[in-house]
Amino acid sequence: GDLSSLTRVYYFDFDKADLRPDSQAALDRSISILRNGAQRIRLEGNCDERGTREYNMALGERRANSVANYMVVNGISSDRIETVSYGEEKPAAPGHDDSAWSQNRRVELKIN
Repeated sequence: GDLSSLTRVYYFDFDKADLRPDSQAALDRSISILRNGAQRIRLEGNCDERGTREYNMALGERRANSVANYMVVNGISSDRIETVSYGEEKPAAPGHDDSAWSQNRRVELKIN
């Protein structure tokens, strides 16, 4: 598969760690590209700024694990996947409104 066509960001609803239908569809496309490879995959969970630091670290971890579990169920070996949470520490978008928050509630896929 062509790694340049991977969708590398999967978005989540407020205070949720379950995959949204649009994120699941994007992830399905990425899995079809990654399934037959051997690349190491790093899943980085992120949150918006609302909530305590501790809560957001845990939520980011649940989001990363949600993506990882979905990948494993769909044929990606778990020994290729690493998960990490950044909580609210690495916002994708600056700002303190719904537009920024929606971009910050995400899991980013990195290929190692």
